[in-house]
Amino acid sequence: MKRGDVFTLSNGLQCSFQYKKSTVAHIAIAIKAGSRDELEHQQGLAHFIEHNLFKGTENRKAYHILSRLDDVGGELNAYTTKEETIIHASFLKRDLRRAVELLGDVLIKSTFPERELMKEKEVIKDEIFSYKDAPSERIFDDFEDLIFEGNGLGRNILGTPESVDGLSRNDILEFKCRTYTTDRIKVAVTGPYGGERIATLLGEHFGHWSLLESKWSSENSVATAPKRIVSPEAQFQDHFMTGWRIPGIHSNDRRALLLLNNVLGGPAMNSRLGLNIREKHGIAYNIESYMNLYSDVGMLGIYLGCDPLQTKKAEQLVHKEVERFIKQPLGTLQLSKAKNQFIGQMALAEENDLNSTIGAARALLYYGKVSTFDFVAAQIRELTTADLQRVANRYLSKKQAFTLIYTKA
Repeated sequence: MKRGDVFTLSNGLQCSFQYKKSTVAHIAIAIKAGSRDELEHQQGLAHFIEHNLFKGTENRKAYHILSRLDDVGGELNAYTTKEETIIHASFLKRDLRRAVELLGDVLIKSTFPERELMKEKEVIKDEIFSYKDAPSERIFDDFEDLIFEGNGLGRNILGTPESVDGLSRNDILEFKCRTYTTDRIKVAVTGPYGGERIATLLGEHFGHWSLLESKWSSENSVATAPKRIVSPEAQFQDHFMTGWRIPGIHSNDRRALLLLNNVLGGPAMNSRLGLNIREKHGIAYNIESYMNLYSDVGMLGIYLGCDPLQTKKAEQLVHKEVERFIKQPLGTLQLSKAKNQFIGQMALAEENDLNSTIGAARALLYYGKVSTFDFVAAQIRELTTADLQRVANRYLSKKQAFTLIYTKA
């Protein structure tokens, strides 16, 4: 097997390996099981399972799971999104077998003891209450609930205190049976090893697991029309969000939208929103645009926090910047700079090997392959100014915008 290959274990589990000369290695497991896959009475279940994967297996108690990598300076963690559960570990290269065996044990042999479930419910409810104290964070989830109203994508990942209290071990087993299946789980490894060694080790600890293909399909209809809601939720400043539904992760328009979003309000300090609203008008300390792409649908959102007296002006300026993409195509030099900036940001992100490993597992989950940096960069370089103007016109008109404002009571 060559370095960077994608391979499949005997039970159908798809894996990838990327060689990287380093003293540290990483493994990531991506499971297509998120909050949108919960049944109506199961809100918060995917996140609840993620917490409890570490609370006991057939071979270990919680303490031994948490100490297995910590004892040798490694890290074990997990997180949940609307569509995924990600389990990942980072460790010294000598501890490869220890890490792979541990993640296999956690994924395959977790027992979800009742006593641990009761304790973890209290921890998660504390997490929910902490989150409710932060309107600048809560507005992002509430905005998705607005834009995807009536769809599982709108559900808060944490659930509610009431829904968490109602979760049972039977719910966990039902959910895992429905979503933790061969076609919905991918494994990626990055480190200074030979490919055959990785394939053998993954086969040893994951290949014996008998898995079925899932017949589950989450609800994908999104029919609500644009809305504007102003809610008395803020304390000292207004929190403003506006955004649009856009196509999902498989759309041919996604790269044009990604580049447009980066120019509009991406991480760079010279984004249009940053320069023209924060720097020129001095309105907002925090301002950004972002994209969430799911299997079948996505969203592009803009957030800012500002003095309540400035909210109306800020909203006008935000839509003015978006309308510039619709009415005024980027110049040749502007487009070239935008591409170079985006590709440079991609290159810097590639330096984080853990994120790169998680990205490889997620790529297998959605595309069944792992594209190289050069391939993706070439796709970005092929974009034209007409591509950006076309997607702006198609998806980002003011009449298509949803708006949510948290203001002082």
